[in-house]
Amino acid sequence: MSKKRKLSRIFSENGKTIILALDAYYFSLKVDGIDKTINLLPELAEHGLNAVITTYGMAKMYVDSFTDLGMIIRADVSSDIFGNNVPRTSQLLSVEDAIKLGADGVMTMTFPGSENEMNSHQIAWNIARESETWNIPYFCETLPYSYHVTTPESNQTEFIAAASRVGTELGADIIKTRLRGDAEDSEIIRSAKKPVVVLGGPETQDILTYFKYVYHCMQVGAKGVAVGRKITLNSNPIGVVAGLNAIIHLEKPPEEALDIYHHVMSG
Repeated sequence: MSKKRKLSRIFSENGKTIILALDAYYFSLKVDGIDKTINLLPELAEHGLNAVITTYGMAKMYVDSFTDLGMIIRADVSSDIFGNNVPRTSQLLSVEDAIKLGADGVMTMTFPGSENEMNSHQIAWNIARESETWNIPYFCETLPYSYHVTTPESNQTEFIAAASRVGTELGADIIKTRLRGDAEDSEIIRSAKKPVVVLGGPETQDILTYFKYVYHCMQVGAKGVAVGRKITLNSNPIGVVAGLNAIIHLEKPPEEALDIYHHVMSG
């Protein structure tokens, strides 16, 4: 199967995507809601979810749950799983391993500027090269210094833009990175030279604030979102996905997305 056909499993016809990140068990203790949300995947797909990022173990355990969604396999794992900043990673599986599980894409992280910089770049290059051999899309999650914002530089436009371009130069087909939420985010999108899906979002429990952030991301040129806890920790995960679908696929404003969120919850 060509990369284009595999990407069509992850991106809608409009070239946009909503991706649910279920890979936190590789990186963090913050895993509440993941297994519960997996049980909701058929409904989430009906409301606009395109794909999941998952682990080797989950791909084996939940084969039926992932059938109707694009599946991106995480190929790296934290070398310090109890470290809050995901400071170091190691390659865990090969592209061939992912393909045997039925993957439509493969993902790793890289952290320009970190103490683990060269190792994470080497992992990215290894996976990018294997992905070309096996004709499967490679998603590079690339962030300056660390997964979280740990210094002023790690949240500055020029550093995020540079980190995004490093992912492209290492061979990524798709870049996953953070945006700041301001007009300069368009510089990050331009620098990447590849489609960008956005992780995370503002630290807020207010769903309208989050929807406004996603709307902004789409306005500056992002191709979608790849998020976990914004969905899995919400009391109404189906409503969150329905709201994201309104913004990302239907090009509705955040206020309409909020109405849809509440309507799905009441339904």
